[in-house]
Amino acid sequence: MHIDHTNTTFPKLLKLKATAFGTKKTALRKKGLGIWQSCSWQQYFDSVRTLTLGLHSLGFSTGDKLAIIGNNRPESLYAELSAQAAGGIAVSLYHDATSHEVAEAIIKFDITFVIAEDQEQVDKLLDQLDSLPQLRRIIYIQKRGMRKYSNDLLTDFETVQESGKALNKQQPELIDVLIESGKGDDTAIICLTSGTTGKPKGAMLSFRNLISMSYALNEADPKTDQDEFVSLLPLAWFGEQLMSVVTPLIAGYTVNFPEKQETAMADLREIGPHIMLSPPKIWESIASSVRVRMLDSTPFKKFMFNTLMPIGERYADCVLAGTSPSFFLQIGRFFADTLLFSAIRDRLGLSNIRSALTGGASLGTNVFRFFHAIGVNLKQLYGQTEIAGISCMHRNGSVKGATVGLPLSGTEIKIDDNGEILSRSAGLFKGYYGDETSTKQALTADGWLRSGDVGYLDPSGHITITDRISDVLTLADGSSFSAQQIENNLRSSPYIAEAIVFSGGTSPLVALIGIPSRVMGKWAGDHKLSYMTFADLTAIAEVIDLVAEEVTLANATMPKQARITRFAIIYKELDADEGELTRSGKIKRDTIEVLYKELIDALHTEITSIPIDTIIKFPDGKSGHIKTTVIIRTISQQAG
Repeated sequence: MHIDHTNTTFPKLLKLKATAFGTKKTALRKKGLGIWQSCSWQQYFDSVRTLTLGLHSLGFSTGDKLAIIGNNRPESLYAELSAQAAGGIAVSLYHDATSHEVAEAIIKFDITFVIAEDQEQVDKLLDQLDSLPQLRRIIYIQKRGMRKYSNDLLTDFETVQESGKALNKQQPELIDVLIESGKGDDTAIICLTSGTTGKPKGAMLSFRNLISMSYALNEADPKTDQDEFVSLLPLAWFGEQLMSVVTPLIAGYTVNFPEKQETAMADLREIGPHIMLSPPKIWESIASSVRVRMLDSTPFKKFMFNTLMPIGERYADCVLAGTSPSFFLQIGRFFADTLLFSAIRDRLGLSNIRSALTGGASLGTNVFRFFHAIGVNLKQLYGQTEIAGISCMHRNGSVKGATVGLPLSGTEIKIDDNGEILSRSAGLFKGYYGDETSTKQALTADGWLRSGDVGYLDPSGHITITDRISDVLTLADGSSFSAQQIENNLRSSPYIAEAIVFSGGTSPLVALIGIPSRVMGKWAGDHKLSYMTFADLTAIAEVIDLVAEEVTLANATMPKQARITRFAIIYKELDADEGELTRSGKIKRDTIEVLYKELIDALHTEITSIPIDTIIKFPDGKSGHIKTTVIIRTISQQAG
């Protein structure tokens, strides 16, 4: 289908899809009370029409901004496309953002309308209402708990839709007038950047940016109207915008919404999606869960896993190196798949996966290898929100584990004199909202987007990312090395959730290690180790010994100068609410260096323990007291 990028918008694409598929094909599917409820393309369009007109009747018009806050659900998509159809701009916020973060975004992006999922999200707004004089309307989706709320700003979702239906009867031509007035270069969304090096900025992306990128993605990784996709991640993350909102309007596949976060993986298995895009954290968690489950399985299952997994890994090594597996390895892989891997894929809900994608951060090679070993065609994406999400990706039959693939069609990539990766395409953003200084800093004088990443092009044109410029380590011998590579290597252990590596100039490398509470708690229980709090768990000698073994195993795969010499287990789980992680789960290194300065400094000395007495704040405003002693463990360095 030919697209006129100067005139095409999401509402126009939705209208075309409704005309093409009508009520014959499911566009969206939501699970509620254990039952999957379908929404056809015609129903999708009808819902957007009534909400658009409802917003219009409330005074929402050209240039207005509408924020959407809550878990993913069909209403989230109706809200986004309705805001755009009415001439406005949509801004998706993270559902777990604090009330302060929500208020900050509303002020920063001049948001006047908010569609909130439920009482919890409404309360965040009402708590900050004194600082939000520009807010004109709060529309809530779920009525539960809202009966006694009487603020004049509040309106329920159904009432707005009823207003839209009434207006449609009075002016049936109005929806077409509104939709047709949209242009390709209009700003469609303001998308939050990850905020790893500061507060998130708002990247303004046009319909042209997003649609051109979606077409390029679909050319590199084809999707059809028969495919199923499960929406697992917040729409505030650009990857989810691309896969749940934009690309379905191009390819016509069905988007499924789990009942709730706690049932997401079970719901994923029920749907059996054909395509999946998740950041590394999700893939790492899935791989870790399989290995942990195998540790608790029967002796026979352990034997099967330990015997057959190496066959899959050798096969994966050939695939990722671009070489042909031997005949005997292919036979072995066939039997391994029949006896084990197909069952693992089924258990994970990945039996039908044709295209599994990862992006948003670097994925460890061990995790990448694991999925290819069990027969999941995992491919790397690379890009930035500022270039509509994707610059490069692996293609089928050309997946190189150490790279992030080839540039997409229409995307130019070059490496500057400092080794920084620069990119340019039709997806290049319009700038950061209200921040011309940062916009100018993000672009070169001739219009290339700076990535902040160091990398290089190999002879076949594949891009390899070394690390963030700011995170490249100086080793004790004066050479440079990627902190990301070491951290990913450490996180491939099921007993290590986070790893932050530091260099001390001329001193050897040290690390702060975060352990997964559920996995390590179960391990401690199995070994009859008692503890009261998470801080107690991190201080158990046997737990520290286990982590030391995992660090030693990871060291064995690293060059001698890039091995961890000392580590400490962080006495609490890292939390986005305390600024230690971004809302998408990335480490905020600058914040970690400030909050844990005393512990990091101790790692660079001969100290073997350090007392901790600190107060932590919880999302509900309450605080907790942590008093413990952190043990610092030295790792013996073997020759090699």
